[in-house]
Amino acid sequence: MKIEFWGQEFQVNMVVGCLGGFLIAIMSSMFGFGGGPFMVPLMTVALRLPMYLVVGSSLLAIFFNTSISTMRHYQFGNFDLLFFLAMFPAALLGGYIGPQIAKRVSPLVVKRIACAGLVLLALNLLGIY
Repeated sequence: MKIEFWGQEFQVNMVVGCLGGFLIAIMSSMFGFGGGPFMVPLMTVALRLPMYLVVGSSLLAIFFNTSISTMRHYQFGNFDLLFFLAMFPAALLGGYIGPQIAKRVSPLVVKRIACAGLVLLALNLLGIY
């Protein structure tokens, strides 16, 4: 499928995107992370989209998955309202400041920072760090 964004055309394999997004949604709602650590590589590596397009698109996709997962975890009693209320303002502020920083930094630096974050996350999940 061809998509156009800001005058540039991109060829995207929708089967890979949909299947990958589905599997990422299942994993992220099971393990409690937003999905970004896997959605961004899926979109940049497998779908070959540029980072400036991937960030906003993955956040929108993750928003819906996270909303549904949060409601289901709330129904199961796995939700701490006080923790949510403490984290929510910080998340809003970070969501506002992050794109401004990314706009001023080269895409290569953004990718390297994301890669370092993924390595730290993997080490933490494996119990190494």
